[in-house]
Amino acid sequence: MKTPNLNLTDFFELDQKEILMVLASQLYEKGNLSLGQAADLAGVSKRYFAERLADYGVSIFNYPVNDLSKDVRNA
Repeated sequence: MKTPNLNLTDFFELDQKEILMVLASQLYEKGNLSLGQAADLAGVSKRYFAERLADYGVSIFNYPVNDLSKDVRNA
């Protein structure tokens, strides 16, 4: 496992848990992590992570637009 080391200035008012939630939600949104992997990274349950995704502007339905377009054409 990789352990990043971040130096953040004092004006950045997020604690470590919040930083992990932001990072995990963005990696989930980009499709780099599954819901379970992102929850593990954030150190929370899958249910809690799924419930908080909207707080970060991320949809739980992480479905690529290209795949959705193909499904609509094939319907």
